[in-house]
Amino acid sequence: MSSAPQTFPEGFRWGTATAAHQIEGANWNNDWWRWEHLAGSGCKEPSGDACDSWNRWPEDVAVLSELGVTDYRFSLEWSRIEPEDGEFSTAALDHYLRQCEALLDVGIDPVVTFHHFTTPRWLADRGGWEQPETADRFAAFCERAAAHLADGILRACTINEPSMVSTIGYLLGVFPPGKQDAGLRRQVNEVLVDAHRKAVDAIRANAPGVPVGITLAMSDYQAVDGGESKLEQIRRSMEDVFFEATAGDDFVGVQTYSRTRVGAEGQIWEPDGRPTLIMGYEYYPEALAATIRRAWEVT
Repeated sequence: MSSAPQTFPEGFRWGTATAAHQIEGANWNNDWWRWEHLAGSGCKEPSGDACDSWNRWPEDVAVLSELGVTDYRFSLEWSRIEPEDGEFSTAALDHYLRQCEALLDVGIDPVVTFHHFTTPRWLADRGGWEQPETADRFAAFCERAAAHLADGILRACTINEPSMVSTIGYLLGVFPPGKQDAGLRRQVNEVLVDAHRKAVDAIRANAPGVPVGITLAMSDYQAVDGGESKLEQIRRSMEDVFFEATAGDDFVGVQTYSRTRVGAEGQIWEPDGRPTLIMGYEYYPEALAATIRRAWEVT
């Protein structure tokens, strides 16, 4: 028995995404490079040269064109562009502009993320996302970068998965700076929200007409065994505080990996008899539809 062929609507766009630190290589001046080299960080090996995309990006563009994607979301490495507070590298900005122009030349939309997990060492040493003034430093970075790249960006994302920065870095302690403090996590969420709002204004002022939004990590939260109240508590800090910050944005990006079952005591980590993916997530494709519907309903 064969099923009918599946088609996508006219104008549906296919893209892919990367993060600078994960592919460029030699990003030694940020908090993640330092974290990778700490004993007990949990990193199996340092990123090193990674894929050497900093030098081999023209090959990346060629592969993307061959694949036929319409959009490519990549991130700017803040620590390359502003290696010290207030010192901006025109060479690094020109590098990213050339990448944008090459994508446009082959008909691919450059979708630029301004923060994808990594923070310059000089800022991390001042307290990073714990400090309210970090929102202003991020806005200043966005202002400079957006002005330089304005002709090459077709969509802009301020921060990638802010709830992962706050939760894994400040509550679970397995991302830098490796802290475990619920109160500090709430504080970091507030700073990230402020940073997003200020970044939206900075990008719009310096790259007029470029749609701006944020990309959020979402899960298909499901209550089991009386977990409804706990579910709402978890979803509040993981998603809703950021949804509330998107008023007036041009779009909200949804990134999802699986579902999260929540009982009365909190998240249930054991998979419910389903296979798991390479990162340990339960294989649950239905999460994609569930999270997109929720994002539509609450924004």
